[in-house]
Amino acid sequence: MKALDDLLTQETFSDADIVRLLGLTDPADCKRLRRAAYDLTTRLIGDLVHYRGIIEFSNRCTLNCRYCGIRRDNRDLERYDLSREEIIESAIWAAENHYGSVCLQAGERRDEPFIALVEDCIREIRARTVSDTLPEGASITLSLGEQSPETYRRWREAGGKTECMRYLLRMETSNPELFAWLHPDGFAHEKAYESRIQALADLRAAGFQVGTGGMIGLPGQTLADLCADIRFYQRLDADMLGMGPYILSGGGDLLDAGMMESGPLLQLALNMLAVCRLVLRDVNIAAATALQALAEDGREQGIAHGCNIIMPNITPRPVRKRYQLYDNKPCIDEEPTDCRACLEGRIQRMGRRVGWNQWGCSRHFRRRMNLPVEILPLGEPPMRAGSIAVPFVSWRGDAVRTGSRED
Repeated sequence: MKALDDLLTQETFSDADIVRLLGLTDPADCKRLRRAAYDLTTRLIGDLVHYRGIIEFSNRCTLNCRYCGIRRDNRDLERYDLSREEIIESAIWAAENHYGSVCLQAGERRDEPFIALVEDCIREIRARTVSDTLPEGASITLSLGEQSPETYRRWREAGGKTECMRYLLRMETSNPELFAWLHPDGFAHEKAYESRIQALADLRAAGFQVGTGGMIGLPGQTLADLCADIRFYQRLDADMLGMGPYILSGGGDLLDAGMMESGPLLQLALNMLAVCRLVLRDVNIAAATALQALAEDGREQGIAHGCNIIMPNITPRPVRKRYQLYDNKPCIDEEPTDCRACLEGRIQRMGRRVGWNQWGCSRHFRRRMNLPVEILPLGEPPMRAGSIAVPFVSWRGDAVRTGSRED
């Protein structure tokens, strides 16, 4: 068997290589994987971590995904919708606080009032976030599920400049049987495996930077399934990834299926992030907030394993508790200002800097579109607000077994 240090220096990987890296459990081996992913990120992308201020503007959803806390049939959930003004004001707050980008997220809907609201908000956010520090306004990521090609086109065009518009549409799992198990037959016509793949193709055709990702540690999921997910991201030629550990939701329909223990689940998720960095190389990878539900410093550990995107929650505090896709979601009692001050210090302790007032476009996207790729020299501070030193919980190098299920 090839030595691990030799394997980690490769630029191409077989399926067997990927499965081996995903299954690492020895603390020393996991540390080598972490360092390889971190160093590759520094070399290819730089030392900047970019913010996407996430605005969860509605928890109404027409779908009934079994894992999700805001699914249609969760009758115990109090529903809400932010107004147009609240959405735009949240985005303006982000821009005024030097976030270069925001993310609009909500439950899946396809009615015309919803589509028109999003279109209007995109246009207004792009216009009203223009400033001396953001001369072209904030960039926007949408995470609003499957829509028609015409809707994708409307939303993309409302944003203006191509480089500023992104869309995150998680595949959830590339295993068709597991995908079908997560989605009841009652609405298969709305979210079938084939329609998900078609939607990703429609997003590419509409001109978005396309992001996808999956859940890590699903009941019945194997390391081979996770390897297949990585191969799916390769075939899609994804520009960015949003992945996270699978965490139970009390409002979901999978309580009897259980979930992995938090320690093994965290290590498996971190392995997946690191391996995606090694295999996919120059894509943007987000450190999911769900990592912090498993460990206080979960998002920082994500950065240590190759992530270069953080998504601080800037949803108005009164409604945050009602947008819980999974249990124990962190930061639901904080104000946007609390998250901003906390995160910068933690990121700096990881040897990274925040890319204030920058869109943080995927280098993979820019290369794919033949656009210039600009990276600030390491250590050169970008234009930003003053930093705040805060206590930091350091990354723990002790690894645990993955506990992955095998058929």
